Amino acid sequence: MLPRSPPSAAAGAMVPGVGGVEPAVTLDQVPRWSDPDQRIFPAASTSGEASAEGGGSEPPAASGFLSFSDPLTGDDAGGGGRGGASRFPVDQEINSRIYLWRGHPWNLEVDAVVNSTNESLDEAHSSPGLHAAAGTGLAEECATLGGCRTGMAKMTNAYDLPARKIIHTVGPKYAVKYHTAAENALSHCYRSCLELLIENGLESIAMGCIYTEAKNYPREPAAHVAIRTVRRFLEKQKGNIAGVVFCTTSSSDTEIYKRLLPLYFPRDKQEEEIAISKLPADVGDENGETVIDERKIRIRPLPAGAVDRTVTSTPIDLPLSDPGLALKRGSFKLDSYLDPSFMSIIKDPDMRRKEQWEKSAQAQKGFNYARLLGYGDLGCPSLSAAEEYSLHSRYLAKANSLNLSEIAEMKIIYRGGVDIEGRPVMVVVGAHFLLRCLDLERFVLHVVKEFEPLIQKPYTIVYLHSAASLQPQPDLGFMKRLQQILGRKHQRNLHAIYILHPSLGLRTAVLAMQMFVDGEVWKKVVYVDRLVQLFKYIPREQLTMPDFVFQHDLEVNGGRGLIVDPRTKHIYQRVSS
Repeated sequence: MLPRSPPSAAAGAMVPGVGGVEPAVTLDQVPRWSDPDQRIFPAASTSGEASAEGGGSEPPAASGFLSFSDPLTGDDAGGGGRGGASRFPVDQEINSRIYLWRGHPWNLEVDAVVNSTNESLDEAHSSPGLHAAAGTGLAEECATLGGCRTGMAKMTNAYDLPARKIIHTVGPKYAVKYHTAAENALSHCYRSCLELLIENGLESIAMGCIYTEAKNYPREPAAHVAIRTVRRFLEKQKGNIAGVVFCTTSSSDTEIYKRLLPLYFPRDKQEEEIAISKLPADVGDENGETVIDERKIRIRPLPAGAVDRTVTSTPIDLPLSDPGLALKRGSFKLDSYLDPSFMSIIKDPDMRRKEQWEKSAQAQKGFNYARLLGYGDLGCPSLSAAEEYSLHSRYLAKANSLNLSEIAEMKIIYRGGVDIEGRPVMVVVGAHFLLRCLDLERFVLHVVKEFEPLIQKPYTIVYLHSAASLQPQPDLGFMKRLQQILGRKHQRNLHAIYILHPSLGLRTAVLAMQMFVDGEVWKKVVYVDRLVQLFKYIPREQLTMPDFVFQHDLEVNGGRGLIVDPRTKHIYQRVSS
């Protein structure tokens, strides 16, 4: 099979280039990665650098990338996926959107081309030849944009280029010491360009190598970042993008892309299987960004019956949604599902663990009585305002990313109406808190998500303890941790907690919470023995309650002062004759 010939001058408009006038090339003339001839001649070239350069052709690479060792790990140190499932499985729909082009991106007739530039967006630091090809209007528009930060992207008109738009992005400087930061900034460059493309209703983009020699970024590691970021983005947005063209202008870059593209865009099962052992150990997260071990979610499970926390205990890195975090049947200890060091952002993990241990050791000295009274372990260290804010933000972000409908359907908490002064009301049904059947981790996420709109301003909680005395309740350790997660804004804006049908045990628990957890919050408790009393604070038409609450009130209070409509369950106050 012969390589594709360079497009003729009649293929499109004539574009001024660095070495003269070159024809504009349409997307259908660019070699597609999934084309059969790409397996033998993985890249095409433009005029002046064609495959037939010098009258010959590039040596066929019949075995594709098999003859090349992995640029980062080598043949003897394959990536972390050896023998496992493919992290980049074959996807022909994605492959059909990938193109490899030898030449300058501004020679292509696409929706947008990428310009690698600096924070000032000036011509001297832009991709060589782009400003000359686009004309003087480009520099004038760039001067009005106010610069661009590293890792971000901005769009301008394309002026004399065959493309419709130019996307300008600023690549990072590279230093070994800050390798991860540079890698993630470069990944963000590519992702920002693709996001800007979609936001403007465009579908095709040509991007050269954003990393530059002036910024000392090693080319092969940078190519890994570029290719895997595009792959991850297309996995989510392939329906919105028609084509992504990787453009190279040197033989070394072309060879790099010819080797690496099959790792992230395998075209058949054979390439997919080989890529498993050739990929680097770290291929980033779902966006292609590097995962920082020290900033993973850290959860340190407490062994059954153990209360000692030492610096030498080894934390286990688990995702928040890991099923192993669910509450074990019959165990109500806080540390089995929410550890005090949960989701802490740390610069030095060992120092952070030592500080947490010291806080825990100090805190436990004052809570021995709470454990003796059976209120659970309250030894989790207090958090600063910044730590609480970070904790709340991360729980909220996780909650918004999950479908928690099965928790919502249990109707443990739900939004009521407003109290007599117009404050929003959150209703909590104690009898629905089936602890043995509830995944407390997901319940906490649901609570954070439901409370978020309310805690921004004064609000009220109504806790229905009706018929809940037989249900096992979470211990005070759980309540303290939940309060930390909700944050100080929740404590400050909470007006009152109205508890309907409180039992003696609940009153004792509230007293313990006032002593051991947070007196500021739990001193806002108002006990309400009868429904008719609750309606003095919350209008009856503002509350939706389960039927058993009415029945419980009738059994306990004999229906004093109330009449319940058996059909509508509406409550009327008894009018004395």
